[in-house]
Amino acid sequence: MWYAIVAEDAPNSLDKRMAARPAHLARLQALQEAGRLLLAGPFPAIDNVDPGPAGFTGSLIIAEFANLAQATAWANNDPFVSAEVYARVSVKPFRKTLPA
Repeated sequence: MWYAIVAEDAPNSLDKRMAARPAHLARLQALQEAGRLLLAGPFPAIDNVDPGPAGFTGSLIIAEFANLAQATAWANNDPFVSAEVYARVSVKPFRKTLPA
């Protein structure tokens, strides 16, 4: 089943985000290579693809896991969690409807 992982960044966490980004991306790449990643990306803090020093307010990841417990465990082990980039992480089941 698909799961939506919605994370909110801690205030002033851009430097931490950039430092932990390679490890964060490596985990996403592993999901993608396994065919289990639907989409992933950050929420810019301003209305711009490259927000510069304004940074980001969080992230959205939609990926496939066997169950909610596995999705939650994966999300809680993200390098952005241990680096204190994310202040809050929510994991919810997600049913993809469109595009078919």
